[in-house]
Amino acid sequence: MKYILTLLFFSTLVLEAKYLDNHSCKECHEEIYKEFESSAHAKSFFNDELHRKVALHVSKKKYECAICHMPMANNLKDLINGKARPNPKNVTQSDAISCYFCHTIAYVKKAHKFNLNQKAKQAKNYKPSFFANLKNPDENDKHSSLHNPIYSKVACIGCHSHKLNDLNVTIFKATKENQNSKSCIKCHMPYIKGGAEKINKRARMQHKSHKFLGIRDAAFRKKGVDINITTTKDGFNIVLKNKMGHPLIIQPARVKYLQILVKDGNKTIWQNYKKQPSEDKQGYFAINFKKDGKNIVIPNLATSMNQNNLEANSTKTLHYKCQKIKDATKIEVNFFVKLAKDNCLKIINLKDKSFNKAMLIKKVEKTLNK
Repeated sequence: MKYILTLLFFSTLVLEAKYLDNHSCKECHEEIYKEFESSAHAKSFFNDELHRKVALHVSKKKYECAICHMPMANNLKDLINGKARPNPKNVTQSDAISCYFCHTIAYVKKAHKFNLNQKAKQAKNYKPSFFANLKNPDENDKHSSLHNPIYSKVACIGCHSHKLNDLNVTIFKATKENQNSKSCIKCHMPYIKGGAEKINKRARMQHKSHKFLGIRDAAFRKKGVDINITTTKDGFNIVLKNKMGHPLIIQPARVKYLQILVKDGNKTIWQNYKKQPSEDKQGYFAINFKKDGKNIVIPNLATSMNQNNLEANSTKTLHYKCQKIKDATKIEVNFFVKLAKDNCLKIINLKDKSFNKAMLIKKVEKTLNK
């Protein structure tokens, strides 16, 4: 682990060209800056309470998460080794997953525990070179713009591919071995109206969104899963189809679950759980960890992992026995997500209660003929 961290440090150092902070990008890319500021990439140790408290629970001395969550820190090695602590006044830290970082990824070295982002070398006293997907980018006085065909394939998989803890347990896995970043970009960075620059010299009609759409966007999360209801002799089936290019659950803290209501008119006559969604083992999707056979929440300490999940682009049929279906007029299925599971809150005290708020992914109803 120490060898990998050392190698990663040297490959992600703030190189000799001047670091351009996020705010400096606003001068030319005002709309993209606004999009980024509202995104998960703009969240960091300083403004994401869940991430900060998990990191502090793992270690109050070392901040190894900085590799992906604070990658342009000019003292990255010291943060990882515990010689320095996160400082909100240091812009290379507070910029989080910054514009400069993403646009200077030259290639990604695949590794067993996690992939390693390799940064483009920047010559001293010269403008930094930024990679992008535009084939004819405009020049400006802050940086050179280069079209790099490799960039769109590797931009995401350095941090978003997989992560194993020191005990060789997979605690995060979002992509398959042969998958590249193009599918990530297609879904999470759709084209939207307007050029990429404030002064649209080439009159471009659209640009890639830098909101990095995800689970917090109600319209976006609705697109990821299809739900179908079919009746059987002894009850009904719920067919879930994961249309995403990654598993249904990838972040260890999150949970997605079904609330199934069998109704006679407006009256609920059957539900898939009484008090807690976790009572329905097949309709509760989560990644769970154990340490020496005992359940734990923090994955860095885990010696084993088990999960109820749904792999990318796959389908699962859940069967529910329900005699009361004979008296029902409707089956209602609500699919919810929580950013932090209930058991997370037992060890991590979060002031922001929105992390544990159930957010609706999709609602589907089926009317029955008595």
